Amino acid sequence: MELIRQKIAKVKEYMTYIEDLGKDCDKKFTIDPVYRGALLYYLYLMADTCIVLAEMVIKKRDLRHPQSYSDAFDILGDYEILDKEFAYSFAKIAGFRNFLAHDYEKIDAQKICQAILRKLPDVKIFLQQLQKTLNI
Repeated sequence: MELIRQKIAKVKEYMTYIEDLGKDCDKKFTIDPVYRGALLYYLYLMADTCIVLAEMVIKKRDLRHPQSYSDAFDILGDYEILDKEFAYSFAKIAGFRNFLAHDYEKIDAQKICQAILRKLPDVKIFLQQLQKTLNI
């Protein structure tokens, strides 16, 4: 359980960096490559660590093995570790992680600065539901 606590702490740390960086996103994203790189890096780490967390919980609870990153969240919903509807919706973070890992040249500043940063509260909900269900 300690490793799960550590991963939750890392996601919270990345969220803090992203929230700080996100304040200037509209102004800096297209003109400052160092800023853009830092923001995308922390978004990637946050998304990837959420996936790792889901997989760790699945392993700890000895649930069925996920067939994909997004399937890990579906499993958490199926077993009511996460709210079912939320889990299925939050599973999109896996696609976002893959997009950041493989298609980063095609990133639209407006999508990152507005749509993606507005979805950050979902990560907090994910962590809250995990912590509540796992009693940590």
